[in-house]
Amino acid sequence: MPVIREKYDVCVVGAGHAGCEAALACARLGFSTILFTISMESIAMMPCNPNIGGSSKGHLVREVDALGGEMGINIDHTFIQSKMLNKSKGPAVHSLRAQADKIEYTNRMRQVLQSTENLTLRQAEISELIVEDHEIRGVRATSGAEYASQAVVLCTGTYLRARCLYGDVVNYTGPNGMQAANHLTDSLVANGVEMLRFKTGTPARIDGRFVDYSKMQEQFGDERVVPFSFTTDPETVQIEQASCWLTYTNEETHEIIRQNLDRSPLFSGAIEGTGPRYCPSIEDKVVKFSDKDRHQVFLEPEGNHTNEMYIGGMSSSLPEDVQYAMYRSVPGLENARIVRNAYAIEYDCIDPRQLYPSLEFKAIAGLFSGGQFNGSSGYEEAAAQGLIAGINAARRIQKKEPLILDRSEAYIGVLIDDLVTKENREPYRMMTSRAEYRLLLRQDNADLRLTPKGYEVGLIPQERYDHVLEKERLIAEEVERVKTIHLGATAPVQSLLEHYESAPLSSGISLTELIRRPELDYDKLAPLDPERPKLPVEVREQVNINIKYEGYIERQMKQVRQFKRQENKKLPRDFDYTQISGLRLEARQKLNQYQPISIGQASRISGVTPADISVLLVFLEQMKGKEELR
Repeated sequence: MPVIREKYDVCVVGAGHAGCEAALACARLGFSTILFTISMESIAMMPCNPNIGGSSKGHLVREVDALGGEMGINIDHTFIQSKMLNKSKGPAVHSLRAQADKIEYTNRMRQVLQSTENLTLRQAEISELIVEDHEIRGVRATSGAEYASQAVVLCTGTYLRARCLYGDVVNYTGPNGMQAANHLTDSLVANGVEMLRFKTGTPARIDGRFVDYSKMQEQFGDERVVPFSFTTDPETVQIEQASCWLTYTNEETHEIIRQNLDRSPLFSGAIEGTGPRYCPSIEDKVVKFSDKDRHQVFLEPEGNHTNEMYIGGMSSSLPEDVQYAMYRSVPGLENARIVRNAYAIEYDCIDPRQLYPSLEFKAIAGLFSGGQFNGSSGYEEAAAQGLIAGINAARRIQKKEPLILDRSEAYIGVLIDDLVTKENREPYRMMTSRAEYRLLLRQDNADLRLTPKGYEVGLIPQERYDHVLEKERLIAEEVERVKTIHLGATAPVQSLLEHYESAPLSSGISLTELIRRPELDYDKLAPLDPERPKLPVEVREQVNINIKYEGYIERQMKQVRQFKRQENKKLPRDFDYTQISGLRLEARQKLNQYQPISIGQASRISGVTPADISVLLVFLEQMKGKEELR
C-alpha cells in the first residue's frame, strides 16, 4: 500500500490553546506549518470554564499578546462579560478575566488559523514520532501517512489515552465526548519519554431556563471594559454585557455528597491520575474543608446563543443521580435540568523536567511541547507555553538561540521555570504568589516588558514596536517633569486636598510626594498642574504607578539585578556532573537529571544546596581560566 509522504518545516500536534499559538507563531515567522487536530470542532475548545484570564492568568494572556500571540485578540472579539479582578488591591495583582462565548471563541480562532499564510490544518490522529539518532524527523498518522519536518511541537492537551468518569460510568473519550488519542503514548515511551497520569474535571452544564435567578446575587461586568490585547481599540469593547450569578452550597448539599463519597471514582480508587490541588472537585472541598458550611457557586453563561450555564465551583465525578440531588439542593437550582453531566477526565502527560527552558526535549532534538501535555492546567498556561514552544521551534530552524524568559521578566518565565525545574506531582496552576518580582511583572506593563522581545523574534510589526518605544519615552519624561513641580499651601491646593480627605499642607511639597499619598493619584491632582501635557490613559496609568511605588519598584529591581547575576552564569549543556568531585552525590544526580542551563536554575533544584552552588561557581571559574589559557 503506497504511503503518503508530505514535508513541512514544523508539525504541531493538537489544536487546543497551546497548539493554536505554536502553529500561528511558526507560520507567521515564515515556516510551512501543519497543525493536526483530532477534530476540527475541537480547535481552541473550552471544555471546562467559559472564560479567559483571572488572577495571574490574566497576566499570562497580556504577555502572550505582548509577544505577538493571538489569545488576547481572540477573547476581545468574543467576550460576553469582562472584569478587572482585585481592583481594591495593589496593581501587582490586578488581573483581567472575561467570560467567553465558547462557540464564537472557537470559530474565530479556527478562522484565523485557516486564513494564515504558511499554515495547513489537518484532521488526523498522530500515532508515532519519527526519530533518528535522537533527533526528530517528523510524525506518522494512524492512517500511515508520514509528515517529515525539522521540528515537532506536541500540544496534546488532555487527549492522550483519555477517559471520562462519573460514578460507575467510564467513557474512553477526550473532553466533551471528543475522540481520545490512544496511540501516541506508546511511541513516546518507546523513545524514552517519561509519562505521568494526571486528572482534571468539570462541573455539569444546566439549562438556564430552569434557574431561579431571584435567589442568586447578580454579578455584573465592569462599567468600562479594559481589553486584553494592547492592539485592541478600547472603544470597540464597550458592549452590552451578560450577567453571571452567585449562589452557595449548604449543609444539605454537603450531606448529599458525604453520603455518596463511596460512589465517587475519586474516592473509590477508580481514578489513577493526580488532580489539581488548586481547583478541587466539590467532593474534595466538602472532605478537606469540613469546617465550612458553604462554598461559592457561580453560574456563568456559555454564550449568547445557548441556554447552557456552567456551574463554577461544583466540579464533580459523582454519579448522575447524585449530581441531580446535590445541584438541586443549591438555592436557585431547585429545578435544575442537566444538559451535560459533570465528569472527571484522566490523561497521559509528561514529566516536564525532561525539557529545557526552551521547551525542547533534552533527549530528542527538535521535539518541543506545550500546554497540559507538560503537566500544567488552564487555557492561559497552555497558550503561553504553546507560543514559546512555537517560537523556539522556529528559532531552532533559523539556527538562532532560543527565546528563554526568566523569572524576573515575565509570568511566562515563572511558569516555565517552575515546570522544568521543580517536581510537579499535580497539574500546575499559575498564581501571583509564585512570582517573586510581581510588582515589576504587572499585567498593565506587559507590553513595555515583552514587546521588544516579540519584535526581535519577528512576531511584532515595526509600527507596534515604535508605539511601545514612544509610550516608554512619554512615561519617563512625565515622571521626571512631575518631580520638578512644587506646590505651596495655597487655597486651591488645600481645597482639593480637603475634597479627597487628604491632610492639609503646612508647607510646600512636591507634586510627586502628593501623588504618593494613598488617597490621591496623578489624575486627581491634575487641577493643580496646569502645564500637564495631554497624555493617553495608558501613559497616565504608568506614570501614576511608577511614582506611587517608586521605592518598592527600585527595591525589586535591585533584587532582580542580583538574580540576573546568577542567571547569566551559564552552565555547559549535556555535562556529566559526576566529574565534579566536590559535589554531594544527590546534587550530582539531580544536576545530571535536570541539566540546568545556569547557576540560577541549578540553585532552584530541590536537593542542590548552597554549598553545591559554591562548588559549581568554583568549577565555572576553573573552566573560564582554562579557556583563557587556550
